[in-house]
Amino acid sequence: MSDGSGTIGKFLIAIGLLIAILGVLLVVAGRFPGLRIGRLPGDIYVERDGFRFYFPLMTSILISIILSLVLWFFSRK
Repeated sequence: MSDGSGTIGKFLIAIGLLIAILGVLLVVAGRFPGLRIGRLPGDIYVERDGFRFYFPLMTSILISIILSLVLWFFSRK
């Protein structure tokens, strides 16, 4: 194998782990009302007559931090 395939393999493992962790968090969040993944403080939600707008800002930042940590962990030498 070339060096590039090892890097791609690590990246795919990291993505798989991230998806698995996110899936577990969503399942756990459904069982415990105190864990509000997708409804964190900082998420923007506006509801008006006939209009709803939801932008998960803080949830996106949290997912970005987790993804960055996972990718950093696998990119270390």
